[in-house]
Formats: sequence, C-alpha cells, structure tokens
Amino acid sequence: MRAVMISVFSLGTSGIAPVPRPTPRSALPSLQPGDGPRLVWTHAVLPALLVAALLALAMAGGGDQWLADRLYALQGGHWVLRDAFLTQGIAHRAGRDVGIALWLTLLVAWVVSQRRDAWSHLRDPLAYLLVATALSMLCVAWIKSWSNMDCPWDLLRYGGDRPYIGLWTVRPVGLPRGACFPAGHASGGYAWFALYFFFGAVRPRWRWAGLAIGFAAGLMFGIAQQLRGAHFVSHDIGTAAICWAVSLATWWAFRPRLVRARWLAACFGTQSGAAA
Repeated sequence: MRAVMISVFSLGTSGIAPVPRPTPRSALPSLQPGDGPRLVWTHAVLPALLVAALLALAMAGGGDQWLADRLYALQGGHWVLRDAFLTQGIAHRAGRDVGIALWLTLLVAWVVSQRRDAWSHLRDPLAYLLVATALSMLCVAWIKSWSNMDCPWDLLRYGGDRPYIGLWTVRPVGLPRGACFPAGHASGGYAWFALYFFFGAVRPRWRWAGLAIGFAAGLMFGIAQQLRGAHFVSHDIGTAAICWAVSLATWWAFRPRLVRARWLAACFGTQSGAAA
C-alpha cells in the first residue's frame, strides 16, 4: 500500500506534463472503431469466463470443501489461527486500518489537486480511484448483507453448529442468517484493482504494477481469512470478480475524462495514439 502513495505523490511532483483538460466532450478523444469490442473481450468477457469456471470448480466441484478441509486439518481440527496475532491482528485489523488510511490520504491528495495547478492532471484520475475503490467495497458489503451464506467456522463440518447451505439453496426457516459471501475483508485489497485504470490514465506503463498491487493485497487478505476459517475460496473469487467489475464499470462512466489516445494504444494495442 505504501507503494501506491509513493507513486501518487511522485506523479504529482514529477515533471509529467499536465494532461489537457478540455471540458466539451466533443474535444475529448473517443474510442476508435474496433476499440470497444477489444475492450469488452479482454476486460469483461474473458474475466467473466474465468470467474465462472473458478466458481463452478469451487462451489459445484467441491473445491471449497477440499481446500477448507486441508486448512482445518493442518490446524489440528480447530481454527487455531482464528485469533492469532498474524492473521487477526496484522492481516485483518491492521490491514483494514491501513486501507482506510490510504483511502483518506488519497482523498487529501484529491483535495490538494483542486488547489494546485501542478496536480491538475491528477484530479480526474484520483476522483476515479476514490469512487471505484469505495464502490467496490460498498457493493461487496451490500451483497454480503443479503446473500445469507455461512462462514466455514459456523459449519458442523468445521466445529460449528450449522449445516452447509449453498448459495442457490433455500435456507431452512429458523436457521440464523449468514453474512459471509462474498468476502468483505478481501474487498479492501481487491478494490485496488482500480489502480490499473488509474495508472492507465496517468502513466500507462505502470498499469500492470497497479493491477498486481490490488491482486496481491486481496490475495493476502483472503488467504489470512481462509486460514482463520472465515471464508471459503469461492468467497474471495466472488469478491475479486465484483471489485474488477466495479472498477471497469466506474472507468466506463469516467472514460470521457480518463481516456487518452496513449492509454488506448498502450493498453489495447490500438492505433489511436502513441504509447507512453
């Protein structure tokens, strides 16, 4: 996460030429013929197919239980890491606090960009990053509030007192509500998939590093929660999918302000402009 802030502030203080900010939409670069289908295929269709295959393997194919069984057995038939300092104190609590601090710091950076001309080229990209990350986490929390699925530690199979009820199975009357799908804590990491689009707007060569940061943070949070017995792997897959979809949809909404010819050329190999 520290790398994110170093990157943002270096962009604000480096010699990057400010990106022109024409307000009329007609003056802004637009997607060229062929760009749209390529974007949809590489950024929506292929990820959706991958997620569908992984969820089918985890939920219908027994991958959830297969992995959870082994994690549970490795801990001697108890979730001994549920309250461990590394998994709960560091990965869960400290990780959450760092994520909140990072988002608030970016908010301050956005406010500064409104007042400093040298940062004017970061105004819209920072606004996108703030909105996309917040919406990703809110969307995951909203779905989690009504999906009604239990955590592994709640289940009879893993020392709990509830039977396993699948996502599409009608929950028996009287069974307490579950609130474990998708994975809420992992959204604090996967929400930073939005860095891919942020860097695409300000420095395209860094976009894959931005994507890697989001993936690594989400994976770290997700693995820690699985070790605690808080989530199945499918819960994390669902969260990653939601965060990517929200990041992409938010970019689409912001695209009149974010899309530059160099971004398209660098990210999609189009002929819309020269790569940065």
